[in-house]
Amino acid sequence: MNLYLRYFDRETLVTTVDEAIEFLANIEEVGMNPDLEADIRDYAANDVFYPKRYKIRPRVYFIVIKTEAATMQDFKAKKAVHPIAPEGHERSAATSAIVRLNEEHPGWYEGEMDFKRVLQVPGTGKFQYRDTSFVARVKALSGMDCYNRIVEHLRERVDSRSQFPSAKGKNFRFVYLGRAK
Repeated sequence: MNLYLRYFDRETLVTTVDEAIEFLANIEEVGMNPDLEADIRDYAANDVFYPKRYKIRPRVYFIVIKTEAATMQDFKAKKAVHPIAPEGHERSAATSAIVRLNEEHPGWYEGEMDFKRVLQVPGTGKFQYRDTSFVARVKALSGMDCYNRIVEHLRERVDSRSQFPSAKGKNFRFVYLGRAK
């Protein structure tokens, strides 16, 4: 695992944490100290791949990014920013959710949706959005069909200004219950 470091126009791609610390120690404004060194070593040893920002002073940071890129050119071309999953592992969560949503399995589904429902406030007569959870069992062909049937049902029964989530988002969940008889 390599590390990419950048502070304004100074940047480098290093193969070890010691090289990264040496790079940062050569930048006066960073002010390398034992706490910062320990934090960078901890970040490099962790399994997380998100970029890490370190504050120097207000609105001034340096960043550290883990990468599999072997050269700066590969990194700039966005090759190997995150490690590639070995063969046989599942696809990314987003891709598998979309595929699962469109798989056709005729039968009963239980769909759960969290949406923003428009309700009138008693006393004031004004309207406000309320987070509302709705669960229904429907006969459908796929997860997407389940979503469409639930939204169609709700549109007939709630204020037209209510907001429904995307079928692909985290606010819609479904479970296939089995074949219809």
